Amino acid sequence: MGCKMFLIKFKRASSLLLLLLPLVHVSATTPEPCELDDEDFRCVCNFSEPQPDWSEAFQCVSAVEVEIRVGGLSLEPFLTRVDADGDPRQYADTVKALRVRRLTVGAAQVPAQLLVGALRVLAYSRLQELTLEDLEITGTMPPLPVEATGLALSSLRLRNVSWATGRSWLAELQQWLKPGLKVLGIAQAHSPAFSCEQVRAFPALTSLDLSDNPGLGERGLIAALCPHKFPALQNLALRNTGMETPTGVCAALAAAGVQPHSLDLSHNSLRATANPSAPRCMWSSALNSLNLSFAGLEQVPKGLPVKLRMLDLSCNRLYRAPRPDELPEVDNLTLDGNPFLVPGTALPQEGSMNSGVVPACARSTLSVGVSGTLVLLQGARGFA
Repeated sequence: MGCKMFLIKFKRASSLLLLLLPLVHVSATTPEPCELDDEDFRCVCNFSEPQPDWSEAFQCVSAVEVEIRVGGLSLEPFLTRVDADGDPRQYADTVKALRVRRLTVGAAQVPAQLLVGALRVLAYSRLQELTLEDLEITGTMPPLPVEATGLALSSLRLRNVSWATGRSWLAELQQWLKPGLKVLGIAQAHSPAFSCEQVRAFPALTSLDLSDNPGLGERGLIAALCPHKFPALQNLALRNTGMETPTGVCAALAAAGVQPHSLDLSHNSLRATANPSAPRCMWSSALNSLNLSFAGLEQVPKGLPVKLRMLDLSCNRLYRAPRPDELPEVDNLTLDGNPFLVPGTALPQEGSMNSGVVPACARSTLSVGVSGTLVLLQGARGFA
């Protein structure tokens, strides 16, 4: 009797775990959408059929890393099949027994009410990393019930996620998270500026990645870095975000009260000189690592920090070695992939097809995408 009751609760709890939904008819002619590796570690589901067999997702209950994609389908019909507002505490022991630590959900239209129901159940799991990609969240997220337990994530990454609530989406999502989040990545955001007056502080956040938001710019950066909301921030990635000069970024960081230790400005089209009318900016002494690779620079930018532990100027368009007076005091300088280090590299001529980019760097750019896809995950990979 006890075993039977456990199985019943397990199936009910799973129905709210983002697409682990009630059993439907199994078609023998449809290829299996889910694959579990031999070590029961990683499970990937791609529900691309118009009427998927959601029961296949039960293969993933033993996996540590789960990825589920839904082919752009709307999940609104499931609001009539699951009790998204039900009390998930009755499933707490069952959900806690799951091995999943990393979960990726992508390519779906998700009602906010269903998302909230899933987050409430996942709060009782041992999930550490959650990634949402190519999602359209419809409707508004209800407030956190008094008895609800927030989701204790160490890493949250979002790519191309749209929210019906506009600029307030981060504040609404934040209420469902415990304050221990360490890594936050937001790419291809439809609204990269947040409603700062509604956003609470992220006291434990050490890594923030806003890469692949080309419309952000230096003005938008101030709005995205809600002042004094990231007191513990150490690593800031701004690849492919429309940044124009290091000096402009310095001013934006100062306005937001952010003092990162590591700053990644690679894959932006940077100018070497700032606007002459712009005031001089003093970099925070906390900054010790600056990445200016793949930035199209033909000379070392003006206004860099006085002292750095690491400066990456690789894969730019430097046709001569930088003079000592052009560089900050730096322990580790990277200049690989610049034309002056490649014998036979000619200066680009006006109207010429020669871009001045070293071929090896051009291939590297294509292999990793426009801005690269590495995300700062220091401290977020250890499992409890």
